[in-house]
Amino acid sequence: MPRVTTIVRKPAVKADRVVATITLDHEARNCRQGTLRAEGGTEILLDLDMETTINDGDALRLEDGQLIQVKAAAEPLLEVKAENSLRLTRLAWHLGSSHGLVEVTADALYVENNPAVAELVRGQGCTATPVERPFKPERSAHVCDHDHEHHHHHHGHGHSHSESHSHSQAHSHSHEHHDHGHGHAHDHKHGHDHHHHDHEHHQEHGSGCGCGHHHGHKHDH
Repeated sequence: MPRVTTIVRKPAVKADRVVATITLDHEARNCRQGTLRAEGGTEILLDLDMETTINDGDALRLEDGQLIQVKAAAEPLLEVKAENSLRLTRLAWHLGSSHGLVEVTADALYVENNPAVAELVRGQGCTATPVERPFKPERSAHVCDHDHEHHHHHHGHGHSHSESHSHSQAHSHSHEHHDHGHGHAHDHKHGHDHHHHDHEHHQEHGSGCGCGHHHGHKHDH
């Protein structure tokens, strides 16, 4: 069975490479894996490595480089309109809250044609007209055409950034020099001997923590 691992977007589809077409509804165009049947009866195995949406006019690239072009199937939908945009906005919010599928255009919303959705539409004071057209609902924010590897960035330093946290708990040394009981002044790296240093740390890092942040010191002499 021919295998598809790559989607070619419409602008890059070369007509001379297209060997067949396939008509898919919105659910099939959002599948990552599965068996599909192209026009003419050829079965193909869809095996994408990430979630994506296959749009009308895109193509499925077979392992031999040939393409099967995708057509978005017409589906039974409700065309929703209202006397003002506020009603449509409220309806879109309610549909999103209930995880309903909705396609947003400049002057109408398109939703699935089922009794529950129709009741919600009427409840928001909107009108619904049955139509048949390709369905291109808005996609969830977490679904993306690119594989992002850095959604969560963790700092490598093992101390807190809270300004209220004691600096001495984050580092093994303390700058409270007047509490030393050694009978001599602390020799600071800046060459100021026998001076009292009042270090005001705006962030809880030391000069040697290696975290890359700028550390401000105020020296009162």
